[in-house]
Amino acid sequence: MNGDKPFKDQVGLVTGSARGIGRAIAEDLADWGANVVIVDMDQAACEQTAQEIANKYGVKGIGVACNVAKKEDASACADKVKAEFGTLNFLVNNAGVIRDNLMLRMKEEEWDMVSDVNLKGPFLMTQAFLRLLIKAEPSRVVNISSVSGLLGQVGQANYSSSKSGLLGLTKVIAREFATKNILCNAICPGFVQTDMTGSLTDDVQEQLKKMIPIGRPGQVKDISRVVRFLCSEDAGYITGNIIRVDGGTATGI
Repeated sequence: MNGDKPFKDQVGLVTGSARGIGRAIAEDLADWGANVVIVDMDQAACEQTAQEIANKYGVKGIGVACNVAKKEDASACADKVKAEFGTLNFLVNNAGVIRDNLMLRMKEEEWDMVSDVNLKGPFLMTQAFLRLLIKAEPSRVVNISSVSGLLGQVGQANYSSSKSGLLGLTKVIAREFATKNILCNAICPGFVQTDMTGSLTDDVQEQLKKMIPIGRPGQVKDISRVVRFLCSEDAGYITGNIIRVDGGTATGI
């Protein structure tokens, strides 16, 4: 490790990082010295977040607008990162959307949108960056899944299915690229207080809180610190794992 900056001169990319959990992950990587790539849908928001993190932590930060569900966007993002940094050490597939509805009422476009962003997106982004990741040392992929992918939730046929599929993708990446020294793991957050979960009704939020044995909702740092650990030297023998960060919500499954 490089003193108190173990990620110095390394590069981390986090999707869905203009705010929320993604931003917290990018900040924790930057706090340990990593240069960061902020990826989200809005270019201005990406650039603003990247600049704020760069100024706060003394690293380099760039913002790249990217629809992770579009192959051409993922490829263009990889080209920009290669041109700017020449490498990528940490790819964190965090971008996600929720469009809840009961199965009888769920529209096909609600299914497709959630599946595209939450599952197809990590596939396309990982595929686009594999050449850079294979050459990097260290090299990590961290996929942000959900306890909904483990438990299934009423009204989340699309979301639970996409997050469950992401766990399968995580295991495949871990197996296929272990000999290339790419370690890939998934984190399953429980109910975390973010803008996205804040869009849920008060009744749903209260129900979710009652499911947490610890008795409180998660905070973004509860997730980001685990991501940083998985990117660190201390996690150098961990791959293909699913780590629940849920206050005990899914205990016993």
